[in-house]
This record gives sequence, structure tokens and C-alpha cells, in this order.
Amino acid sequence: MASSLRSLVYDDNRYQKAFHLFLQRSSEHQCMQDFIHNILPDIIDSIGNGKSSLNVIGVGSGDGRMDLEMFSELRLKHPGVTVANEVVEPSSQQLHSYKMLVSQKSDLDYITFQWNKMTASEFEENWKLKQTTKKADFIHMIQMLYYVKNVQETVTFFRSLLDKNGKLLIILVSGESGWGKLWQTFRSQFCVSDISQCVTTEDVKNILDSEAVHYKNYVLPSEMDITECFTEGDESGELLLDFLTEVDRFSQTAKPQLKADVMKLLRDPLCSRETDGKVFFNNNLEVIVVDSAL
Repeated sequence: MASSLRSLVYDDNRYQKAFHLFLQRSSEHQCMQDFIHNILPDIIDSIGNGKSSLNVIGVGSGDGRMDLEMFSELRLKHPGVTVANEVVEPSSQQLHSYKMLVSQKSDLDYITFQWNKMTASEFEENWKLKQTTKKADFIHMIQMLYYVKNVQETVTFFRSLLDKNGKLLIILVSGESGWGKLWQTFRSQFCVSDISQCVTTEDVKNILDSEAVHYKNYVLPSEMDITECFTEGDESGELLLDFLTEVDRFSQTAKPQLKADVMKLLRDPLCSRETDGKVFFNNNLEVIVVDSAL
């Protein structure tokens, strides 16, 4: 392992900058929105089993934009139902953005928000300490399993919270995406923290298969323009490289051979396609929907 490399997650300010640039350069949110409005309604149709109130847990909800889009579909499928929503998000900045978004909406009076500024593992510890018996009808974990210490334990715990007919929705990068190829090749160099980081849906499916857990999966095609990464010294390109590798200031701290190997793979057809002088990284996501064990 290259000990000189520092995980990007340890610099929250730079991480947030890189993350927002990633959203600008990729179709990530668009492909999620397409899924939420076209496929999710059928998935959440059966949750609740006629209850007048639904319990929802958002794990790693970020700024809440995807949460509120899901709630709009939940409202259409279950009109008149109230929602108790547990928000689990460790970033003060993201949690503040979520609260601001909620304050600007006038049609969310059917939802009560419980704000939990904590990680998934802290939420689990807190839940067990309180000996809470409450069950959840819908739990979503969007692009967050990279930041847990043990993927299997995290998925198992949250699945255990599902009520009858409950659904656990997981979204991560696909194992067949450019991320999958990048991480397969450089996992030992990139994954320099004590969190999962380099995890794809392939890892999650392997866990579920080993436990004979039934799930459905959906691939969400997505791309990311990484052209700027190939202009030496380009500020946006440096941030995108940090995000791709999850390494803080990758260009400055990686050994020359590692950087050269990474740049070569990023241009490889295994990871990206080139057209009209631009390089588009395969950012395909995959959704995994797990049913309640009850």
C-alpha cells in the first residue's frame, strides 16, 4: 500500500467540492431521477400494507434532493398516508442543505423529520442502545456504502429493521462500470482508509447471494465527462481525479508510475469512451432492492 496517499474523505471541504463538480460533469442525478419516477413507484406500491403511517429511513441522505423526489412518488402511491422520516447524515453541510430545502417546500406537512447527524454505524449503536422496536417500511441507502467499515454488517442491520412488505433500496456504482475496473486494478493503492470505499454492487450481490437473500436489480446507465483530467494542472481535472481515486490531491501525492497507470486505464475502453475530443467515463449505477425477511 502506498502510505503517502491520504483518503479524500478526511478533507470534507475538498471532498464536497469534488463531489459537486462530479455531479456537474456526470448524468448521475438524472439517471437516478429517471429511476425514481419510472421504476420506483412499482417497487413501493406494496409497502405499508394499508397502514395510515409509514416509517422511512434515509441512510446517507446528503442534501435531501433525492429523498424529496422519492417522497413525491410515495405520496402519489399512498395518498393520505403520513410519514415518519429518519434522516441519517454525518455531514453538517449536507444536513444543513437538506433542512433548508425542506424549509422552502410547502407541501411536506405529511412528513415529520428526525434529524440524525451521525454515521450509519453510530445510528446502529444508538438504535440498539435505545432498544427501539420500531420497524421501517422503506429504507434507502444511496451511494453511501463506500463510507461504512463493514458492508455486510451494515446491510444486515438495516434489513433487520424492515417491517413486513418493507423494502431496502441500495444504489451503488455497478461492478461493470469504469469504477469497477478502476477499483479492481488499484484497490490496494486507493483504499487507504478504514472504510469500505472501493465497493460496487457486485460486492453487495455476492454478500446477498451467499446468504440466499432474494433481491431485484436494475442498471442505470450514466456517464461522466473526465476530459479535464488529462490537462496537467487543470483545477477541475485535479478535483475529478481526487474523486475518481478517492485520494486527496492524487496528482501531487501519487508516485509517477501509479499516476501514469491510472491515467492510462481511465482512457481505456474498459473504463471510458472517447468522442469529439472528449473522454466519457462509464459511471453506470445499479439499484438493488431487498425485501423484508419477515
